[in-house]
Amino acid sequence: MRGLSRRGALTVKDGRVHKKNNWELTPNYYSHPQRELVIDRQRPGAGYRHVLMQRDVEKFIALLPDWEEMSQGLDAIVLAPGEEGTDGYHSPGVVHICAWEAGLWHETTLEHFESHCDIWEQIGVPCEVKSDEDGPFVLCKWTQNTARAYQLLHILTHELGHHHDRITTQSQKRAARGEPYAEAYARKHGDLVWERFTRHFPLD
Repeated sequence: MRGLSRRGALTVKDGRVHKKNNWELTPNYYSHPQRELVIDRQRPGAGYRHVLMQRDVEKFIALLPDWEEMSQGLDAIVLAPGEEGTDGYHSPGVVHICAWEAGLWHETTLEHFESHCDIWEQIGVPCEVKSDEDGPFVLCKWTQNTARAYQLLHILTHELGHHHDRITTQSQKRAARGEPYAEAYARKHGDLVWERFTRHFPLD
């Protein structure tokens, strides 16, 4: 059972605003509500790569038990260009997952490692504490599969948490409860679908 859309089938687009009758621009998902959920894959940008395909997103959201509620007011999930220091972001009606660094392996701070090490351990990311003239850091040895797992299980659900925060506030204009709400939302939903995820996505 797919259980994907609150309005109908998914739509995959190429990220461009299309012309109608050669002159008129058709509405895009930032400016107009969409009849169907758009999953858009944009160019990753220099030095970055996408580890996700649109079909990965479609398959993953089918695993979410409360997708019907979660997707209310959601117009698009965008595989966006890479941006230094940014895993993903949210704007009203649209969540974004940023492209991964082309080399896959990441160096990160001890603070960031300590706040996510349980997630990375669960999906099987070897991490090694190192140091240089600037002090200690952690080298995380990602693969295509583990990076994909992290982006789906944590980054996408985190940004969906911001979306859910916004649509469940009284004004429905902003995600008032901020990062703590989105992080708790991501962890809850990552845990809910972990067993299902391992049956549908490889980790090694």
